[in-house]
This record gives sequence, structure tokens and C-alpha cells, in this order.
Amino acid sequence: MEEHGVPVVSWVASGVAFWSTAFLLLRALLPKRSYDFCNRAVSTMHAVAGVGLGCLSVHDWASPVSPVASPSSPSQMRALAVTLSYMIYDAACCHLSGDARLDNALHHLISIVGLGAGLAYQRSGTELVACLIVTEITAPLLHLREMLKELGIKDTDLNLLVDILFAATFSVARMVCGTYVTYRTVTADNPILIKTMATSLLLVSAYWFLRIVRMVRHKLGKKRPSAKIAAE
Repeated sequence: MEEHGVPVVSWVASGVAFWSTAFLLLRALLPKRSYDFCNRAVSTMHAVAGVGLGCLSVHDWASPVSPVASPSSPSQMRALAVTLSYMIYDAACCHLSGDARLDNALHHLISIVGLGAGLAYQRSGTELVACLIVTEITAPLLHLREMLKELGIKDTDLNLLVDILFAATFSVARMVCGTYVTYRTVTADNPILIKTMATSLLLVSAYWFLRIVRMVRHKLGKKRPSAKIAAE
């Protein structure tokens, strides 16, 4: 299948092969690092690539979520195909590692169905790329949090700083910008499947947001007693 000059199936298939190969290479190059560490490294690579491709496909930065419900451009189709390939890889990787968390499974399912629908309909590229940017821009800090722990860096000011930066980025990107993108998506003349996936992804983000708020409150609560003891 080739849409608007973009060989979608080839991009998705080669993307799955690329992310899988990158993971296997990291496993070979970093034998002392865990399965999860290598997968998070690949996820960070995708986040950088996905956000970069998404930004390059934006029509007009003065109005980045316009036009809505419009035919997707070749650059938008390419960005979505690359991210769909990553989501397929990551879903399989998490399954093979035994990660059976419901929220994670729902996130993969919603993302794969939404991206697949956008590629099949060949429209809503603006909304889907905007969603791609606001979700993936939070990923590097998310993965850095866990990778620092495996590197032996725990309960330090650096950990707290990364946690706070991640919480702030997630709050602004997903809960503020993400809510606006979802509003533009569901109020435009988009296919019902894309509207449903956009709303579902926002609900998953809201659930994660509540967990992040509790995490930050817990971290700050632990830090205050330590500061008092040091002062005394």
C-alpha cells in the first residue's frame, strides 16, 4: 500500500525490523544491563525521532493543530508510520518481558488502532501528529528516571530533579496540550474511530497524571524530613 507517495506498509515493516534490531544490538553491546534498560534506550531513540519527524511535518507553527480533518501530507504519513512501527515493536517487547499491566496494554492498543486508522483513512494527520508530539515529548524523562535507578543513582537531588521535570512536562504536554488536541479532534469532522481513540488516550493520560502527582508528593514528603534533620 502506497499512500500519497509514502509506502506505508514498507515503512511500518522496516520500522519494526529497525527497532527490533536496535534492541538486539543494545542487548549485545550492554550485556550487564537489563532487558528493561535496553528497551527504554530504544524507546528514547524513538521519542527523539518521532518528535523530530512530527515537528518537520507541521504545516504552520503559528497554528500547529490546523487544518483539522484534512488529508494527511506525505511527511505526516511517514511520521505516523514510523511511530506505528515502534508501537508494534514495544507492545511485543513488553509482552515478551511479561509486562502485563492493563494501563500499558491499553496505551499500546489505543495507539496502534488510532495510528492505523489515521494511515488507513489517509486523513487527520494534523491531529495525530500533534498527539504524537505531545505524548512522545515526555518519554525521554520518563525513561531516564528508570535508567538512572539501574545505573545506581537513587534518592539523590538528580533523581528528584528528573522526577519534577518529568511531572511538569507531562502535566503541560499531556494534560494541557493533549486536552486541547483531543478537543480539536473530537469537534472536527473526523472518523468516529479516531475520535474514540483520542478520547481514550486522554483518559489513560489522566490516570497516569494522578499517579505522577502521588509520586511527586511522596518524593517531596521524603525530602522534607531529610532536610529538617540536616538542618538540626
